[in-house]
Amino acid sequence: MSVDSIEKLYKNFGILADAKDKIGEHEKEYLEIITAVKGSAKEKRLASQFIVRFFKHFPNLADQAIEAQLDLCEDEDVSIRKQAIKDLPNLCKDTKQHVQKIADILAQLLQTDESSELNVVYNSLMSVFKIDCKASLGGLFTQVLQGDDLTRERCLKFLATKVKSLGHDVVNKESEEFLISECKKVLQDVTADEFHYLMDILGWTRLGQTVSGQQELVDLVAEQADIHNDFDPRDPENDNVDRLIQCVRQALPYFSSQVDSARFVAYMCDQVLPQFGDISSSEEGADPQLEILKLFAELCTHCGTLENPDAKVEEIFERLIEYMPLPPDSEAENSTQEEPRLEFSYVECLMYGFHRLARQSPEFLTKDADRLKDFRFRLQYFARGIQGYIKKLREALQGKTPEELKTEENKIKVVALKTTSNINTLIKDLFHSPPSYKSNISLSWKPASNSNNKDSAPSSMKRHTPITFSSGESPPKQSKGDKPQREMYTPPSGKYSNKVSGYMPQRGRGRGRPRGGFRGRGWRRIY
Repeated sequence: MSVDSIEKLYKNFGILADAKDKIGEHEKEYLEIITAVKGSAKEKRLASQFIVRFFKHFPNLADQAIEAQLDLCEDEDVSIRKQAIKDLPNLCKDTKQHVQKIADILAQLLQTDESSELNVVYNSLMSVFKIDCKASLGGLFTQVLQGDDLTRERCLKFLATKVKSLGHDVVNKESEEFLISECKKVLQDVTADEFHYLMDILGWTRLGQTVSGQQELVDLVAEQADIHNDFDPRDPENDNVDRLIQCVRQALPYFSSQVDSARFVAYMCDQVLPQFGDISSSEEGADPQLEILKLFAELCTHCGTLENPDAKVEEIFERLIEYMPLPPDSEAENSTQEEPRLEFSYVECLMYGFHRLARQSPEFLTKDADRLKDFRFRLQYFARGIQGYIKKLREALQGKTPEELKTEENKIKVVALKTTSNINTLIKDLFHSPPSYKSNISLSWKPASNSNNKDSAPSSMKRHTPITFSSGESPPKQSKGDKPQREMYTPPSGKYSNKVSGYMPQRGRGRGRPRGGFRGRGWRRIY
């Protein structure tokens, strides 16, 4: 380190600091400070501070000063880089015309993998946003639209996780409109992770707060889900299954009595449910079939008027009875027929969807006497098994403290109880003559809400009245000489949705892999 060089830097600093109104006459001294970025480590740190201190006084040297500061931001010494990055916002504190350029530079610096350095970049970006939000957004979106994959991803992550904390005082109306406009541009070509970030950002804006905005967000999701085209669950290039799951998840928060889900429900009934058996996953432990059924059930909650509802209800009904077996033949001597496995989670989803949508086709069951009779056989068998299971679950949970209910085993039992109680409530409605569709339940995986389902609380220990055939359609009475009816209930093994909470997408992969069916970049597989 040259002592003379350090002394010269301090001398130039003193000249500029004392020059006051005549500081513009000392370009030579400021240029010497700029060139100090090529010197020793101490010279570089001093140069970083002195460059930004006098930057506003030398507009003719602005480009040179910014380039010199950028050199320091790329120095091999991390401490020098952090000092220079920290000083960057001061370049535009009094010269807002440089905000977009500085934000662009900081956006590129998000590539660093050094955590402490990344935090400095975050802090500097936040400072720049407070100086001029719209210009800062312009700098970030320049990199989102034109930068490499890593920079693009980190810019979107920054926007989704950091900018919202600035609040609407900083992100004012003009800045928000610009943010919405730029997000829509990016949505033309996104990966799954990018889609999540952008929807998170847009949901935070005015769009997420008004009915018209929520409808706009649902329209954007519908476009990404590609629901106007055929669904092919076997196409590995387009990842239709995963795309559908991710898109519906993003749309669900915006459905209400004023923003209905009829388009999505119709797509599920017309395209997805007919090919339900072809939906699969290579991921161990993942159950995309159950995940899709859960999403479908939630969509049915706010479904508006459907075109040709009979066909939609028919499709749901066909899937439902696949999971609702007829009782085993109790008349056969020495029957070795096994009790069918009862898939409770699947049935809850499909029965809920059927119960909601059949309100638009109230004569679906009653217009076909044979179908109604067969369905009631299935309902009765399922109800008998479920009521015994509910009793055992209630006994297992009775007297448990709140802490004990937090164990993994008891959490599963609580969900199982809510699932089976929901099904029991729906069966009661469907067993009416004619079938009723009035009960409202809270789906087992959703937070509890006020509903007509009184069976779901673990603390409620009342007995359930067994469901029997309605008057006029009772099975023949058993004569004294007949063999006693075989006990139909043994605690069935049921499938619940405890696994599906772990069915989350992995991080999106890079853009080097093949793309397909999603306007250029394609919807990248994220299993």
